[in-house]
Amino acid sequence: MAKFTIVDQETCIACGACALHAPNLYDYNTEGVAYTLLDDNQGNKAIPDSEEENALEAEWNCPSLSIKIADRPFNGDPHQHS
Repeated sequence: MAKFTIVDQETCIACGACALHAPNLYDYNTEGVAYTLLDDNQGNKAIPDSEEENALEAEWNCPSLSIKIADRPFNGDPHQHS
């Protein structure tokens, strides 16, 4: 089943865990806040199967719980599946 990811940019503390564990999925904007590379942090493009384990590792290691992963698209809202 496809998984989707988004970063809650309001709670991100730019610790670097997401980019460390999943550098093909996450990066930092000019303000130093993480975002998803898949679709500019909209959470609508499925995580490639080859990156799913890395995404889950990034989510697990995020100290601010800002990495969100779900079975449905986020449509730009990190709280949509809370």
